[in-house]
Amino acid sequence: MVVLSSEDEFDEEPGEVIESAPPQRVGEERQLRGLKKKLLRHGHGWETPNFNDVVTVHRVGKLLDGAALGSSTRDTDQPLTFTLGNGDVPGLDRGITSMKKGEVALFTLPADGEGDVWRDSDSVVQFEVELLSWIRVVDVCKDGGVIKKIVEQGSGNDRPSDLDEVLVKYQVALVDGTVVEETPGGGVEFYVKDGHLFPILPKVIMTMTRGEKAELIVQPQYAFGETERDSGTGLCRIPPNSVLHANIELVSFKPVINVTGDSKVLKKILKEGEGAFTANEDAHVTVSFTAMLEDGTVFEKRRTGEEQPLEFITDEEQVIVGLDRAVATMKKGERAIISIHPDYAFGNVEVRRDLAIVPPGSNVVYDVEMLDFIKEKAPWELNSKEKIEVAGRKKEEGNVLFKGGNYLRAKKKYEQAVDFLSDDGSFGYSEQKQADALRVSCWLNGAACSLKLNDFSGAIKLCSQVLDVEFCNVKAFYRRAQAYIETGDFLLADVDIKKALVADPQNREVKIIQKKLKQLQADKDKKDAKLYENMFSCKTKDSSTAIKRLKVEKDERENEDGAKMEEDTVADSAVI
Repeated sequence: MVVLSSEDEFDEEPGEVIESAPPQRVGEERQLRGLKKKLLRHGHGWETPNFNDVVTVHRVGKLLDGAALGSSTRDTDQPLTFTLGNGDVPGLDRGITSMKKGEVALFTLPADGEGDVWRDSDSVVQFEVELLSWIRVVDVCKDGGVIKKIVEQGSGNDRPSDLDEVLVKYQVALVDGTVVEETPGGGVEFYVKDGHLFPILPKVIMTMTRGEKAELIVQPQYAFGETERDSGTGLCRIPPNSVLHANIELVSFKPVINVTGDSKVLKKILKEGEGAFTANEDAHVTVSFTAMLEDGTVFEKRRTGEEQPLEFITDEEQVIVGLDRAVATMKKGERAIISIHPDYAFGNVEVRRDLAIVPPGSNVVYDVEMLDFIKEKAPWELNSKEKIEVAGRKKEEGNVLFKGGNYLRAKKKYEQAVDFLSDDGSFGYSEQKQADALRVSCWLNGAACSLKLNDFSGAIKLCSQVLDVEFCNVKAFYRRAQAYIETGDFLLADVDIKKALVADPQNREVKIIQKKLKQLQADKDKKDAKLYENMFSCKTKDSSTAIKRLKVEKDERENEDGAKMEEDTVADSAVI
Protein backbone atom coordinates (compact mmCIF):
# COMPACT_ATOMS: atom_id res chain seq x y z
CA MET A 1 0.00 0.00 0.00
CA VAL A 2 1.17 3.51 -0.72
CA VAL A 3 0.15 6.94 0.52
CA LEU A 4 -1.47 9.17 -2.10
CA SER A 5 0.94 11.57 -3.79
CA SER A 6 0.39 15.31 -4.05
CA GLU A 7 -0.38 14.91 -7.73
CA ASP A 8 -3.37 12.67 -7.01
CA GLU A 9 -6.76 14.29 -7.38
CA PHE A 10 -8.24 12.72 -4.26
CA ASP A 11 -8.73 14.69 -1.04
CA GLU A 12 -7.71 12.44 1.85
CA GLU A 13 -6.61 12.53 5.43
CA PRO A 14 -2.88 12.18 6.26
CA GLY A 15 -1.86 8.56 6.12
CA GLU A 16 -4.76 7.49 3.90
CA VAL A 17 -3.71 4.73 1.57
CA ILE A 18 -4.68 3.32 -1.78
CA GLU A 19 -5.98 -0.12 -0.87
CA SER A 20 -5.54 -1.47 -4.40
CA ALA A 21 -1.78 -0.61 -4.56
CA PRO A 22 0.56 -3.58 -3.97
CA PRO A 23 2.37 -3.71 -0.60
CA GLN A 24 5.74 -1.99 -0.55
CA ARG A 25 8.63 -4.46 -0.64
CA VAL A 26 11.70 -4.22 1.57
CA GLY A 27 14.33 -2.20 -0.32
CA GLU A 28 11.71 -0.55 -2.57
CA GLU A 29 11.53 3.26 -2.67
CA ARG A 30 8.33 5.14 -3.39
CA GLN A 31 7.37 8.78 -3.80
CA LEU A 32 5.06 10.15 -1.14
CA ARG A 33 3.76 13.70 -0.81
CA GLY A 34 6.87 15.88 -0.82
CA LEU A 35 9.31 13.11 0.18
CA LYS A 36 10.54 9.62 -0.70
CA LYS A 37 10.17 6.51 1.45
CA LYS A 38 12.39 3.42 1.26
CA LEU A 39 11.14 0.46 3.28
CA LEU A 40 13.90 -1.18 5.35
CA ARG A 41 11.80 -3.46 7.58
CA HIS A 42 8.14 -4.44 7.61
CA GLY A 43 5.98 -3.45 10.55
CA HIS A 44 3.17 -5.34 12.30
CA GLY A 45 -0.60 -5.17 11.84
CA TRP A 46 -2.36 -2.73 9.54
CA GLU A 47 -2.94 0.42 11.61
CA THR A 48 -0.91 3.59 11.12
CA PRO A 49 -0.80 6.75 13.28
CA ASN A 50 -2.69 9.94 12.47
CA PHE A 51 -1.81 13.58 13.00
CA ASN A 52 -2.27 14.57 16.67
CA ASP A 53 -1.27 11.06 17.82
CA VAL A 54 1.68 10.87 20.22
CA VAL A 55 4.41 8.75 18.57
CA THR A 56 7.60 7.24 19.97
CA VAL A 57 10.41 6.69 17.45
CA HIS A 58 14.11 6.10 17.00
CA ARG A 59 15.46 8.63 14.48
CA VAL A 60 18.83 9.03 12.75
CA GLY A 61 19.40 12.07 10.48
CA LYS A 62 22.11 12.54 7.88
CA LEU A 63 22.91 14.49 4.73
CA LEU A 64 22.84 12.80 1.37
CA ASP A 65 26.65 12.49 1.44
CA GLY A 66 26.43 10.50 4.68
CA ALA A 67 27.40 13.28 7.11
CA ALA A 68 25.53 13.03 10.43
CA LEU A 69 22.80 15.60 10.98
CA GLY A 70 21.98 16.47 14.58
CA SER A 71 21.79 13.89 17.34
CA SER A 72 20.80 10.25 16.88
CA THR A 73 18.41 8.67 19.36
CA ARG A 74 20.20 5.38 18.80
CA ASP A 75 23.38 6.83 20.29
CA THR A 76 21.67 7.40 23.64
CA ASP A 77 19.07 4.61 23.25
CA GLN A 78 16.52 7.23 24.35
CA PRO A 79 13.62 7.24 21.88
CA LEU A 80 11.98 10.50 20.83
CA THR A 81 8.32 11.10 21.76
CA PHE A 82 6.29 13.90 20.16
CA THR A 83 2.86 14.75 18.73
CA LEU A 84 2.52 14.20 15.01
CA GLY A 85 1.96 17.55 13.37
CA ASN A 86 3.96 19.39 16.05
CA GLY A 87 7.35 17.76 15.42
CA ASP A 88 10.52 19.64 14.51
CA VAL A 89 10.50 18.13 11.00
CA PRO A 90 7.03 18.70 9.48
CA GLY A 91 7.79 16.85 6.26
CA LEU A 92 8.91 13.80 8.21
CA ASP A 93 5.65 13.80 10.20
CA ARG A 94 3.76 13.14 6.98
CA GLY A 95 5.97 10.14 6.27
CA ILE A 96 5.47 8.66 9.75
CA THR A 97 1.69 8.59 9.17
CA SER A 98 2.37 5.86 6.57
CA MET A 99 4.23 3.57 9.00
CA LYS A 100 3.10 0.54 10.99
CA LYS A 101 4.28 -0.40 14.46
CA GLY A 102 7.83 -1.80 14.38
CA GLU A 103 8.45 -0.60 10.80
CA VAL A 104 11.81 0.90 9.79
CA ALA A 105 12.01 3.24 6.80
CA LEU A 106 14.44 5.70 5.21
CA PHE A 107 12.86 9.05 4.29
CA THR A 108 14.51 11.45 1.83
CA LEU A 109 13.40 15.08 2.16
CA PRO A 110 14.04 17.79 -0.46
CA ALA A 111 16.53 20.62 0.06
CA ASP A 112 13.78 23.19 0.70
CA GLY A 113 12.56 21.34 3.77
CA GLU A 114 11.67 23.22 6.93
CA GLY A 115 12.70 22.66 10.55
CA ASP A 116 15.36 23.41 13.08
CA VAL A 117 17.09 20.09 12.45
CA TRP A 118 18.72 21.26 9.23
CA ARG A 119 18.00 25.00 9.21
CA ASP A 120 21.58 25.81 8.15
CA SER A 121 21.66 23.15 5.46
CA ASP A 122 20.59 23.55 1.86
CA SER A 123 21.23 19.88 1.05
CA VAL A 124 18.89 16.96 0.60
CA VAL A 125 18.56 15.18 3.96
CA GLN A 126 17.60 11.65 5.02
CA PHE A 127 16.07 10.22 8.20
CA GLU A 128 16.05 6.59 9.18
CA VAL A 129 13.00 6.13 11.40
CA GLU A 130 11.81 3.18 13.49
CA LEU A 131 8.24 3.55 14.74
CA LEU A 132 8.24 1.97 18.20
CA SER A 133 4.69 2.80 19.29
CA TRP A 134 2.06 5.51 19.40
CA ILE A 135 -0.87 6.64 21.49
CA ARG A 136 -4.05 7.36 19.56
CA VAL A 137 -5.38 10.82 20.40
CA VAL A 138 -9.05 11.62 19.78
CA ASP A 139 -10.58 15.09 19.95
CA VAL A 140 -13.98 13.85 21.13
CA CYS A 141 -15.94 17.10 20.66
CA LYS A 142 -13.81 18.46 17.79
CA ASP A 143 -13.11 21.65 19.74
CA GLY A 144 -10.32 20.61 22.09
CA GLY A 145 -12.74 20.40 25.01
CA VAL A 146 -12.26 16.67 25.57
CA ILE A 147 -9.02 14.99 24.54
CA LYS A 148 -8.82 11.19 24.76
CA LYS A 149 -5.45 9.42 24.64
CA ILE A 150 -5.86 5.68 24.04
CA VAL A 151 -3.37 3.99 26.35
CA GLU A 152 -4.45 0.43 25.56
CA GLN A 153 -6.50 -0.64 22.57
CA GLY A 154 -9.69 -2.58 23.20
CA SER A 155 -10.83 -5.73 21.42
CA GLY A 156 -13.07 -5.82 18.37
CA ASN A 157 -14.77 -2.92 16.64
CA ASP A 158 -18.08 -2.81 18.53
CA ARG A 159 -18.78 0.31 20.58
CA PRO A 160 -21.64 0.93 23.05
CA SER A 161 -24.79 2.74 21.95
CA ASP A 162 -26.83 5.02 24.17
CA LEU A 163 -29.17 2.18 25.21
CA ASP A 164 -26.41 -0.22 26.30
CA GLU A 165 -25.42 -1.06 29.85
CA VAL A 166 -21.69 -0.52 30.48
CA LEU A 167 -19.23 -1.53 33.17
CA VAL A 168 -16.61 1.20 33.65
CA LYS A 169 -13.63 1.80 35.90
CA TYR A 170 -12.21 5.30 36.33
CA GLN A 171 -10.13 7.60 38.50
CA VAL A 172 -10.56 11.38 38.18
CA ALA A 173 -8.02 13.94 39.38
CA LEU A 174 -7.44 17.70 39.29
CA VAL A 175 -4.50 19.19 37.37
CA ASP A 176 -2.31 18.97 40.50
CA GLY A 177 -2.97 15.23 40.77
CA THR A 178 -5.49 15.36 43.62
CA VAL A 179 -7.92 12.46 43.19
CA VAL A 180 -11.54 13.63 43.38
CA GLU A 181 -13.53 10.63 42.08
CA GLU A 182 -12.89 6.92 41.60
CA THR A 183 -14.89 3.74 41.19
CA PRO A 184 -14.80 0.73 43.52
CA GLY A 185 -12.44 -2.07 42.49
CA GLY A 186 -14.99 -3.83 40.30
CA GLY A 187 -16.09 -0.65 38.55
CA VAL A 188 -19.55 0.86 38.21
CA GLU A 189 -22.39 -0.29 35.94
CA PHE A 190 -24.92 2.06 34.33
CA TYR A 191 -26.91 2.66 31.14
CA VAL A 192 -25.18 5.06 28.77
CA LYS A 193 -28.36 7.04 28.12
CA ASP A 194 -28.78 7.70 31.86
CA GLY A 195 -25.41 9.47 32.06
CA HIS A 196 -22.87 9.29 34.85
CA LEU A 197 -20.32 11.47 36.67
CA PHE A 198 -19.94 14.45 34.29
CA PRO A 199 -22.18 15.23 31.26
CA ILE A 200 -19.69 14.35 28.51
CA LEU A 201 -18.83 10.87 29.86
CA PRO A 202 -21.53 8.99 27.83
CA LYS A 203 -20.20 10.49 24.59
CA VAL A 204 -16.66 9.46 25.51
CA ILE A 205 -17.79 5.91 26.32
CA MET A 206 -19.49 5.58 22.94
CA THR A 207 -16.07 6.10 21.28
CA MET A 208 -14.52 3.16 23.19
CA THR A 209 -14.26 -0.58 22.51
CA ARG A 210 -14.34 -3.44 25.01
CA GLY A 211 -11.28 -3.43 27.26
CA GLU A 212 -10.03 -0.05 26.02
CA LYS A 213 -8.09 2.09 28.48
CA ALA A 214 -7.70 5.83 27.96
CA GLU A 215 -6.57 9.07 29.52
CA LEU A 216 -8.97 12.02 29.34
CA ILE A 217 -8.38 15.74 29.64
CA VAL A 218 -11.77 17.39 30.18
CA GLN A 219 -12.16 21.17 30.07
CA PRO A 220 -14.58 22.80 32.56
CA GLN A 221 -17.39 23.37 30.04
CA TYR A 222 -17.63 19.58 29.57
CA ALA A 223 -17.12 18.73 33.25
CA PHE A 224 -18.84 20.76 35.99
CA GLY A 225 -18.30 24.31 34.68
CA GLU A 226 -18.54 27.06 37.27
CA THR A 227 -20.24 24.79 39.80
CA GLU A 228 -18.35 23.59 42.84
CA ARG A 229 -19.09 19.93 43.41
CA ASP A 230 -18.85 17.63 46.39
CA SER A 231 -17.10 14.37 45.66
CA GLY A 232 -19.56 11.52 45.55
CA THR A 233 -16.97 9.17 47.06
CA GLY A 234 -16.01 11.27 50.07
CA LEU A 235 -12.80 12.52 48.45
CA CYS A 236 -11.73 16.12 47.73
CA ARG A 237 -14.28 18.72 46.58
CA ILE A 238 -14.09 19.76 42.92
CA PRO A 239 -13.52 23.55 42.66
CA PRO A 240 -15.34 25.70 40.04
CA ASN A 241 -13.86 25.81 36.52
CA SER A 242 -11.73 22.72 37.12
CA VAL A 243 -9.91 20.92 34.31
CA LEU A 244 -10.19 17.19 35.02
CA HIS A 245 -7.76 14.39 34.19
CA ALA A 246 -9.27 10.91 34.14
CA ASN A 247 -8.01 7.37 33.62
CA ILE A 248 -10.90 5.33 32.30
CA GLU A 249 -11.42 1.70 31.27
CA LEU A 250 -14.45 0.26 29.48
CA VAL A 251 -14.43 -3.16 31.13
CA SER A 252 -17.42 -4.52 29.18
CA PHE A 253 -20.88 -3.68 27.95
CA LYS A 254 -24.18 -5.43 27.36
CA PRO A 255 -25.86 -4.42 24.10
CA VAL A 256 -29.49 -3.32 24.42
CA ILE A 257 -31.68 -3.68 21.31
CA ASN A 258 -34.79 -1.55 20.73
CA VAL A 259 -36.82 -4.43 19.28
CA THR A 260 -40.01 -2.57 18.33
CA GLY A 261 -38.46 0.82 17.57
CA ASP A 262 -40.58 2.61 20.18
CA SER A 263 -38.52 1.55 23.24
CA LYS A 264 -41.41 -0.56 24.53
CA VAL A 265 -39.59 -3.86 24.00
CA LEU A 266 -35.90 -3.72 24.97
CA LYS A 267 -33.56 -6.70 24.75
CA LYS A 268 -30.36 -6.64 26.83
CA ILE A 269 -27.94 -9.32 25.64
CA LEU A 270 -26.30 -11.15 28.55
CA LYS A 271 -24.58 -13.79 26.44
CA GLU A 272 -23.87 -13.59 22.72
CA GLY A 273 -25.31 -16.37 20.58
CA GLU A 274 -23.66 -18.53 17.95
CA GLY A 275 -23.20 -17.69 14.28
CA ALA A 276 -24.86 -14.94 12.28
CA PHE A 277 -28.45 -16.21 11.91
CA THR A 278 -31.42 -15.28 14.08
CA ALA A 279 -34.69 -17.14 14.47
CA ASN A 280 -36.71 -14.56 12.52
CA GLU A 281 -40.37 -15.03 11.54
CA ASP A 282 -42.08 -18.42 11.19
CA ALA A 283 -39.24 -20.22 12.98
CA HIS A 284 -39.91 -23.16 15.30
CA VAL A 285 -38.11 -22.07 18.49
CA THR A 286 -37.26 -23.76 21.78
CA VAL A 287 -36.56 -21.42 24.70
CA SER A 288 -36.16 -21.55 28.45
CA PHE A 289 -37.20 -18.50 30.46
CA THR A 290 -38.16 -16.93 33.75
CA ALA A 291 -40.95 -14.31 33.58
CA MET A 292 -41.14 -11.65 36.30
CA LEU A 293 -42.87 -8.46 37.28
CA GLU A 294 -40.67 -5.39 37.72
CA ASP A 295 -40.46 -6.04 41.47
CA GLY A 296 -38.97 -9.47 40.82
CA THR A 297 -42.12 -11.54 41.43
CA VAL A 298 -41.88 -14.64 39.21
CA PHE A 299 -45.19 -15.46 37.51
CA GLU A 300 -44.02 -18.12 35.03
CA LYS A 301 -40.96 -20.30 34.65
CA ARG A 302 -39.65 -22.75 32.04
CA ARG A 303 -36.04 -23.51 32.92
CA THR A 304 -33.98 -26.36 31.46
CA GLY A 305 -33.66 -29.21 33.95
CA GLU A 306 -36.60 -27.95 36.00
CA GLU A 307 -39.54 -27.60 33.64
CA GLN A 308 -40.22 -28.42 30.02
CA PRO A 309 -38.79 -25.69 27.73
CA LEU A 310 -41.30 -23.70 25.73
CA GLU A 311 -41.70 -24.43 22.03
CA PHE A 312 -43.62 -22.17 19.68
CA ILE A 313 -43.61 -20.73 16.16
CA THR A 314 -42.71 -17.07 15.92
CA ASP A 315 -45.19 -14.60 14.43
CA GLU A 316 -48.11 -16.92 15.15
CA GLU A 317 -49.40 -15.11 18.28
CA GLN A 318 -48.71 -18.17 20.43
CA VAL A 319 -47.04 -15.98 23.10
CA ILE A 320 -47.30 -12.29 24.03
CA VAL A 321 -46.24 -9.94 21.23
CA GLY A 322 -43.18 -8.50 22.98
CA LEU A 323 -41.71 -11.94 23.70
CA ASP A 324 -42.53 -13.09 20.16
CA ARG A 325 -40.81 -10.10 18.54
CA ALA A 326 -37.73 -10.30 20.78
CA VAL A 327 -37.20 -14.06 20.42
CA ALA A 328 -37.30 -13.65 16.64
CA THR A 329 -34.11 -11.53 16.92
CA MET A 330 -32.15 -14.08 18.98
CA LYS A 331 -29.34 -16.40 17.92
CA LYS A 332 -28.89 -19.98 19.08
CA GLY A 333 -27.32 -20.00 22.56
CA GLU A 334 -28.09 -16.33 23.18
CA ARG A 335 -29.34 -15.25 26.58
CA ALA A 336 -31.09 -11.93 27.09
CA ILE A 337 -33.20 -9.89 29.48
CA ILE A 338 -36.34 -8.66 27.68
CA SER A 339 -38.25 -5.72 29.20
CA ILE A 340 -41.79 -5.46 27.83
CA HIS A 341 -44.28 -2.60 28.10
CA PRO A 342 -47.97 -3.51 28.77
CA ASP A 343 -48.85 -2.61 25.14
CA TYR A 344 -46.78 -5.62 24.05
CA ALA A 345 -47.52 -7.80 27.10
CA PHE A 346 -50.91 -8.34 28.80
CA GLY A 347 -52.37 -4.86 28.37
CA ASN A 348 -54.74 -3.47 30.99
CA VAL A 349 -56.28 -6.75 32.08
CA GLU A 350 -55.44 -8.97 35.03
CA VAL A 351 -53.91 -12.29 33.97
CA ARG A 352 -53.48 -15.42 36.11
CA ARG A 353 -50.30 -17.31 35.23
CA ASP A 354 -48.70 -20.45 36.69
CA LEU A 355 -46.98 -18.89 39.71
CA ALA A 356 -48.60 -15.48 40.25
CA ILE A 357 -51.15 -13.00 38.99
CA VAL A 358 -50.06 -10.28 36.55
CA PRO A 359 -51.86 -7.06 37.56
CA PRO A 360 -53.39 -4.81 34.88
CA GLY A 361 -50.96 -2.47 33.09
CA SER A 362 -47.86 -4.35 34.24
CA ASN A 363 -44.41 -4.06 32.71
CA VAL A 364 -42.93 -7.55 32.58
CA VAL A 365 -39.38 -8.88 32.33
CA TYR A 366 -38.30 -12.14 30.69
CA ASP A 367 -34.91 -13.77 31.24
CA VAL A 368 -34.73 -15.87 28.05
CA GLU A 369 -32.25 -18.34 26.60
CA MET A 370 -32.56 -19.51 23.00
CA LEU A 371 -31.94 -23.27 23.13
CA ASP A 372 -32.58 -23.99 19.47
CA PHE A 373 -34.59 -22.94 16.45
CA ILE A 374 -35.45 -24.30 13.03
CA LYS A 375 -35.95 -21.63 10.42
CA GLU A 376 -38.39 -22.04 7.58
CA LYS A 377 -36.56 -22.64 4.33
CA ALA A 378 -36.07 -19.60 2.10
CA PRO A 379 -37.56 -19.63 -1.43
CA TRP A 380 -34.14 -20.16 -3.03
CA GLU A 381 -33.71 -23.36 -0.98
CA LEU A 382 -36.82 -24.96 -2.50
CA ASN A 383 -37.63 -26.47 -5.89
CA SER A 384 -40.56 -25.14 -7.90
CA LYS A 385 -43.04 -27.74 -6.62
CA GLU A 386 -42.12 -27.01 -3.01
CA LYS A 387 -42.46 -23.27 -3.57
CA ILE A 388 -46.03 -23.71 -4.82
CA GLU A 389 -46.88 -25.99 -1.89
CA VAL A 390 -45.53 -23.52 0.69
CA ALA A 391 -47.27 -20.58 -1.00
CA GLY A 392 -50.57 -22.48 -1.06
CA ARG A 393 -50.22 -23.33 2.65
CA LYS A 394 -49.50 -19.70 3.56
CA LYS A 395 -52.47 -18.54 1.51
CA GLU A 396 -54.76 -20.92 3.42
CA GLU A 397 -53.31 -19.71 6.73
CA GLY A 398 -54.08 -16.18 5.58
CA ASN A 399 -57.66 -17.16 4.75
CA VAL A 400 -58.16 -18.57 8.26
CA LEU A 401 -56.81 -15.37 9.79
CA PHE A 402 -59.01 -13.23 7.53
CA LYS A 403 -62.14 -15.13 8.55
CA GLY A 404 -61.13 -14.62 12.17
CA GLY A 405 -60.88 -10.86 11.63
CA ASN A 406 -57.08 -10.70 11.99
CA TYR A 407 -56.58 -8.72 8.78
CA LEU A 408 -53.07 -7.47 9.51
CA ARG A 409 -51.60 -10.94 10.03
CA ALA A 410 -53.65 -12.29 7.15
CA LYS A 411 -52.19 -9.68 4.82
CA LYS A 412 -48.70 -10.62 5.99
CA LYS A 413 -49.38 -14.28 5.17
CA TYR A 414 -50.49 -13.36 1.65
CA GLU A 415 -47.33 -11.28 1.19
CA GLN A 416 -45.19 -14.21 2.37
CA ALA A 417 -46.96 -16.52 -0.06
CA VAL A 418 -46.19 -14.19 -2.98
CA ASP A 419 -42.51 -14.15 -1.97
CA PHE A 420 -42.36 -17.85 -2.90
CA LEU A 421 -43.94 -17.21 -6.31
CA SER A 422 -41.62 -14.63 -7.87
CA ASP A 423 -41.38 -14.86 -11.63
CA ASP A 424 -37.70 -15.83 -11.68
CA GLY A 425 -37.81 -18.43 -14.44
CA SER A 426 -37.66 -21.40 -12.06
CA PHE A 427 -41.18 -22.61 -12.93
CA GLY A 428 -42.12 -24.79 -15.88
CA TYR A 429 -45.08 -23.89 -18.10
CA SER A 430 -47.81 -25.66 -16.11
CA GLU A 431 -46.22 -24.67 -12.79
CA GLN A 432 -46.01 -21.05 -13.93
CA LYS A 433 -49.77 -21.07 -14.55
CA GLN A 434 -50.33 -22.36 -11.01
CA ALA A 435 -47.95 -19.77 -9.59
CA ASP A 436 -49.61 -16.92 -11.49
CA ALA A 437 -53.06 -18.00 -10.30
CA LEU A 438 -51.83 -18.16 -6.70
CA ARG A 439 -50.17 -14.76 -6.95
CA VAL A 440 -53.35 -13.17 -8.31
CA SER A 441 -55.41 -14.78 -5.57
CA CYS A 442 -53.01 -13.56 -2.84
CA TRP A 443 -52.94 -10.04 -4.28
CA LEU A 444 -56.73 -9.89 -4.34
CA ASN A 445 -56.99 -11.21 -0.80
CA GLY A 446 -54.30 -8.76 0.28
CA ALA A 447 -56.35 -5.95 -1.28
CA ALA A 448 -59.39 -7.11 0.72
CA CYS A 449 -57.26 -6.92 3.88
CA SER A 450 -56.05 -3.44 2.93
CA LEU A 451 -59.65 -2.25 2.54
CA LYS A 452 -60.48 -3.60 6.00
CA LEU A 453 -57.44 -1.83 7.41
CA ASN A 454 -58.30 1.46 5.63
CA ASP A 455 -55.07 1.20 3.62
CA PHE A 456 -56.72 2.35 0.40
CA SER A 457 -53.52 3.19 -1.46
CA GLY A 458 -52.27 -0.33 -0.67
CA ALA A 459 -55.48 -1.84 -2.04
CA ILE A 460 -55.17 0.23 -5.24
CA LYS A 461 -51.58 -0.94 -5.73
CA LEU A 462 -52.41 -4.64 -5.26
CA CYS A 463 -55.43 -4.49 -7.59
CA SER A 464 -53.32 -2.74 -10.22
CA GLN A 465 -50.77 -5.59 -9.98
CA VAL A 466 -53.58 -8.07 -10.63
CA LEU A 467 -54.79 -6.10 -13.66
CA ASP A 468 -51.25 -6.10 -15.07
CA VAL A 469 -51.54 -9.90 -15.22
CA GLU A 470 -55.31 -10.28 -15.86
CA PHE A 471 -56.60 -7.12 -17.52
CA CYS A 472 -60.28 -8.12 -17.18
CA ASN A 473 -60.31 -9.31 -13.56
CA VAL A 474 -63.70 -8.22 -12.19
CA LYS A 475 -62.70 -8.53 -8.51
CA ALA A 476 -59.68 -6.31 -9.07
CA PHE A 477 -61.84 -3.63 -10.75
CA TYR A 478 -64.43 -3.97 -7.98
CA ARG A 479 -61.98 -3.65 -5.07
CA ARG A 480 -60.00 -0.88 -6.70
CA ALA A 481 -63.26 1.01 -7.28
CA GLN A 482 -64.05 0.59 -3.57
CA ALA A 483 -60.67 2.09 -2.70
CA TYR A 484 -61.13 4.97 -5.16
CA ILE A 485 -64.53 5.76 -3.63
CA GLU A 486 -63.01 5.87 -0.13
CA THR A 487 -60.32 8.28 -1.34
CA GLY A 488 -62.94 10.49 -3.02
CA ASP A 489 -61.74 9.76 -6.57
CA PHE A 490 -65.22 9.16 -8.03
CA LEU A 491 -64.14 9.54 -11.65
CA LEU A 492 -61.63 6.65 -11.52
CA ALA A 493 -64.08 4.58 -9.48
CA ASP A 494 -66.71 5.05 -12.22
CA VAL A 495 -64.19 3.95 -14.88
CA ASP A 496 -63.38 0.73 -12.99
CA ILE A 497 -67.07 -0.04 -12.36
CA LYS A 498 -67.90 0.33 -16.04
CA LYS A 499 -64.99 -1.93 -17.03
CA ALA A 500 -66.16 -4.55 -14.50
CA LEU A 501 -69.71 -4.47 -15.90
CA VAL A 502 -68.37 -4.90 -19.44
CA ALA A 503 -66.62 -8.08 -18.29
CA ASP A 504 -69.57 -9.27 -16.16
CA PRO A 505 -72.80 -7.31 -16.87
CA GLN A 506 -74.84 -9.21 -14.27
CA ASN A 507 -72.43 -8.93 -11.35
CA ARG A 508 -74.60 -8.05 -8.37
CA GLU A 509 -71.83 -6.65 -6.14
CA VAL A 510 -70.61 -4.31 -8.88
CA LYS A 511 -74.14 -3.06 -9.52
CA ILE A 512 -74.59 -2.33 -5.81
CA ILE A 513 -71.38 -0.32 -5.66
CA GLN A 514 -72.38 1.50 -8.86
CA LYS A 515 -75.62 2.53 -7.18
CA LYS A 516 -73.69 3.67 -4.13
CA LEU A 517 -71.32 5.72 -6.31
CA LYS A 518 -74.24 7.42 -8.09
CA GLN A 519 -75.78 8.41 -4.75
CA LEU A 520 -72.43 9.70 -3.47
CA GLN A 521 -71.90 11.66 -6.67
CA ALA A 522 -75.41 13.14 -6.45
CA ASP A 523 -74.83 14.16 -2.82
CA LYS A 524 -71.53 15.73 -3.79
CA ASP A 525 -73.15 17.63 -6.67
CA LYS A 526 -75.83 19.00 -4.31
CA LYS A 527 -73.23 20.00 -1.79
CA ASP A 528 -71.13 21.70 -4.46
CA ALA A 529 -74.19 23.48 -5.87
CA LYS A 530 -75.11 24.80 -2.43
CA LEU A 531 -71.52 25.90 -1.87
CA TYR A 532 -71.45 27.78 -5.17
CA GLU A 533 -74.86 29.31 -4.43
CA ASN A 534 -73.64 30.59 -1.07
CA MET A 535 -70.48 31.91 -2.67
CA PHE A 536 -72.52 33.72 -5.37
CA SER A 537 -74.94 35.05 -2.76
CA CYS A 538 -72.08 36.37 -0.66
CA LYS A 539 -70.49 37.91 -3.72
CA THR A 540 -73.82 39.61 -4.70
CA LYS A 541 -74.32 40.84 -1.16
CA ASP A 542 -70.76 42.10 -1.03
CA SER A 543 -71.24 43.89 -4.37
CA SER A 544 -74.47 45.55 -3.17
CA THR A 545 -72.78 46.66 0.04
CA ALA A 546 -69.84 48.02 -1.91
CA ILE A 547 -72.15 50.04 -4.21
CA LYS A 548 -73.99 51.52 -1.20
CA ARG A 549 -70.69 52.36 0.45
CA LEU A 550 -69.46 54.11 -2.70
CA LYS A 551 -72.73 56.13 -2.90
CA VAL A 552 -72.40 57.26 0.73
CA GLU A 553 -68.76 58.21 0.18
CA LYS A 554 -69.76 60.18 -2.96
CA ASP A 555 -72.51 62.10 -1.05
CA GLU A 556 -70.05 62.87 1.75
CA ARG A 557 -67.49 64.21 -0.73
CA GLU A 558 -70.16 66.40 -2.43
CA ASN A 559 -71.25 67.82 0.94
CA GLU A 560 -67.63 68.56 1.85
CA ASP A 561 -67.08 70.23 -1.53
CA GLY A 562 -70.25 72.32 -1.06
CA ALA A 563 -69.20 73.49 2.39
CA LYS A 564 -65.76 74.35 1.10
CA MET A 565 -67.29 76.43 -1.78
CA GLU A 566 -69.44 78.34 0.74
CA GLU A 567 -66.35 79.07 2.84
CA ASP A 568 -64.47 80.21 -0.25
CA THR A 569 -67.41 82.46 -1.30
CA VAL A 570 -67.54 84.11 2.13
CA ALA A 571 -63.82 84.60 2.04
CA ASP A 572 -63.97 86.10 -1.44
CA SER A 573 -66.75 88.51 -0.50
CA ALA A 574 -64.63 89.83 2.35
CA VAL A 575 -61.82 90.77 0.05
CA ILE A 576 -62.13 94.27 -1.41
